[in-house]
Amino acid sequence: MAHRLFWMAGPSDWCVRVGNDYVTTSPLVWDWFTVPAGFRFQVSIPRFCGWALNPHDARYLKAAALHDYAVHEKQWPRVRAAVPFSEALRAENLGRMHRLAMVLAVISWKFR
Repeated sequence: MAHRLFWMAGPSDWCVRVGNDYVTTSPLVWDWFTVPAGFRFQVSIPRFCGWALNPHDARYLKAAALHDYAVHEKQWPRVRAAVPFSEALRAENLGRMHRLAMVLAVISWKFR
């Protein structure tokens, strides 16, 4: 099943950075749910990956918003929330190994 990721505004203006966090400025729609405008989310990268991954890389933002919304608002377990996270990274054309590393990081981040 192909997943669709949409945003109501252009890809560069659907969220704004506030310190180390981001806030959605327009809804972010994915197949199963919509992240509303005004939702605050983070792009957290485990310290051991920090040398290789920039948490403010625009390619990660939609995935992070979907993941944080699924975990914090929909109360999904981290493993289930990793599904839209991975699909959003795929939509941003990240390679399989890059996505795998990031998915494993978000699943295990709880255990830091």
